[in-house]
Order: sequence, then structure tokens, then C-alpha cells
Amino acid sequence: MKCPVDDTQLLVSERSGVEIDYCPGCRGVWLDRGELDKILDRATDTRAPSNPAPDSRDSHHGRSDSHHGRNGRRRRDGFLGELFDF
Repeated sequence: MKCPVDDTQLLVSERSGVEIDYCPGCRGVWLDRGELDKILDRATDTRAPSNPAPDSRDSHHGRSDSHHGRNGRRRRDGFLGELFDF
């Protein structure tokens, strides 16, 4: 199957039982019917507790931003990060 954006051959990867078609050129991601529902079901299963501890801005003083990697790009966390890390 070809990418509808740049006509590159799509690659297929299976992650956590979900088959993902992705384009190595534009990094677009395409899912088959029902695959998004599987992702959403699994994402809600791994969601954080409903009553997290209060956020304290002082607790992060002096630490680097843990949401960014070495290259300054936002680091993917959790189930969705692992699923779409190509």
C-alpha cells in the first residue's frame, strides 16, 4: 500500500497486538478498521489514577524537564509513546 501523502511504500509494524501502517517519508500513521478502538481501549486501561497527588511547582525546581529528550524533542511517555515510536 502506498502513502496517500507522498506515494512512498507504507511499512507495517505490529505493536501490542495493533497493526500499524506508517510512512517512513512523512511519518504518517494509518490504522485499519477497529485498530483505533483497540488503542483507545488499552490507553484507558493504562491511564493514571483518577486522584493524582497535587502538583507542586516547587518540587521541580532545579531539575531538567523530564518530558524532553536529549535532542530537545518532546519524549513520548506511556503506552501511546511505545505504540507510535518509529
